[in-house]
Amino acid sequence: MTRQVRVLIPTKTSLQRSRVLVVGDAMLDRYWFGSVDRISPEAPVPIVRVTREEERLGGAANVALNVKTLGAQCTLLTVVGEDEPARILRRLLEEQGVTTVLGSDPRLYTIVKLRVIGRSQQLIRVDFENQPEHEVLQQMLTDYARVLPEHEAVLFSDYGKGGLTHIPRMIELARAAGKPVLIDPKGSDYRRYAGASVITPNRAELAQVIGAWSGEAQLHERAQNLRRELGLTGLLLTRSEEGMTLFDDAGHLDVPAQAREVFDVTGAGDTVIATMATLLAAGLSLRDAVPIANRAGSIVVGKFGTASVSYEELFA
Repeated sequence: MTRQVRVLIPTKTSLQRSRVLVVGDAMLDRYWFGSVDRISPEAPVPIVRVTREEERLGGAANVALNVKTLGAQCTLLTVVGEDEPARILRRLLEEQGVTTVLGSDPRLYTIVKLRVIGRSQQLIRVDFENQPEHEVLQQMLTDYARVLPEHEAVLFSDYGKGGLTHIPRMIELARAAGKPVLIDPKGSDYRRYAGASVITPNRAELAQVIGAWSGEAQLHERAQNLRRELGLTGLLLTRSEEGMTLFDDAGHLDVPAQAREVFDVTGAGDTVIATMATLLAAGLSLRDAVPIANRAGSIVVGKFGTASVSYEELFA
């Protein structure tokens, strides 16, 4: 049965005292904006005359920025290459006040996602990356164990880029230290997330693991079976226009989507899990945090590109 949704508003001071450790695949998001006046004579594609360029934090770096924008303290632990995008990432993170524990690997290309925008629409996305042949974050385990005690929650942002191959050991260390562990999952094998506090798949990601469901009853049964199999406290399914559903020991909690014009869904999942981690670090329960995270997601889709939400926007 769906229960009445209540919203517990944390104080700004409680968020400022909260500390979240974000671990995962950091990226640089590049945007080229321009005008489109004609079609290329070489191929049936538009010609974009670039008039402005913009660079933003992406991937786990955007998750960290979302935590910081809400007012909490945040540390980002990741590995980048020894290249120009890595230098830009370091500068942007410093400008935003995100504490960093950055490893560098000359064999790694720092991931760049280039989006070309014309007439306020994304025309193409070009990704620059390489799949590492080695575990890039393994070298950071000592650093992870060192900074872990300084934080109230740990958030793993898995983009399936090879950075979190050894995530089970990191989960084990965090849970042994009594920290809530939140994971934005990727791939079809969720066994490596066993023991986490909560995972936050979207519909497509969850269907990849439990199969397509024919109705709510089948979804609930399969989601709860997966949650129990992995030993999770909660499984939060994000459902776009249908809102969110939290599956936990008490059953399920449905939170409807808030009516709002959708401009861009890029990074909405980052905002949701960053908000969840910040609120859990501040002492809220999963059930108290979900409606607030749902509101944060509904706000950020009204913005362009990878974006974040402030405390004032969230609780206005």
